[in-house]
Amino acid sequence: YSIPAVDRARGVVAFSSGNHAQAVAIAARSLGIPATLAMAQDAPRTKVEATRARGARIVTYDRFREDRVAVGKRLAEETGATLVPPYDHPWTIAGQGTAVLELLEEVPDLDAIVVCIGGGGLMAGSAIAAKSLRPSIRVIGVEPADANDTKLSIAAGKRVEIPPPATIADGLRAQIPGELTFPIMQRLVDEIILVSEDEIRATLKFLLLRLKILTEPSGAVSAAPVLFKKLPPGLGRVGVVLSGGNVDYELLAGL
Repeated sequence: YSIPAVDRARGVVAFSSGNHAQAVAIAARSLGIPATLAMAQDAPRTKVEATRARGARIVTYDRFREDRVAVGKRLAEETGATLVPPYDHPWTIAGQGTAVLELLEEVPDLDAIVVCIGGGGLMAGSAIAAKSLRPSIRVIGVEPADANDTKLSIAAGKRVEIPPPATIADGLRAQIPGELTFPIMQRLVDEIILVSEDEIRATLKFLLLRLKILTEPSGAVSAAPVLFKKLPPGLGRVGVVLSGGNVDYELLAGL
């Protein structure tokens, strides 16, 4: 409903590895408007099928040769639809930040929160919510070592672009932090920890077999530094956001 009624009938366009795609498809179907989703050719089949099942039109692109932002903008221009970015927009940042807002409403006395970082929408929104409700809380971000664009950018003091990362965490394959999300993360994120591909796999397996929680690799990333004791010392209660549960069966079985 944030889209003006006059524009709503032309539908929405988004680019996403799959989770944002499904959310946009669900929202569009609830309003009875068309949705077009640009998804990478190697996006998890589970995410593609779930997005298509919710009525969206899917356009694939090669993430090694094409820029997904440019693909999304082109589709929006062709259709007159409203572009709904997966992280670099105030609506998206605010919406994704409700994860930590709800967490702190239930468990207010946390010393730290740990959140995975892709383009930074979830991290930026979570950091705003956390620091607003509990200024002393430590905000810790986690990236795959092969997709460390935000850690590099914060070290450089400017947005740094990396080549298309090969990480198993398909939801965190952003090559550069968002224009809106980066300054928020610069200001509010206390530390960024990197985790290896083996640590991500082991954490996904641990969550499934020991905690009975099914996550996708991206969702397991934030728990990896807890399991492998990479968090800063001296923390008491730590809240971990497990974001994303859409994983292909073949990948899961391969673990």
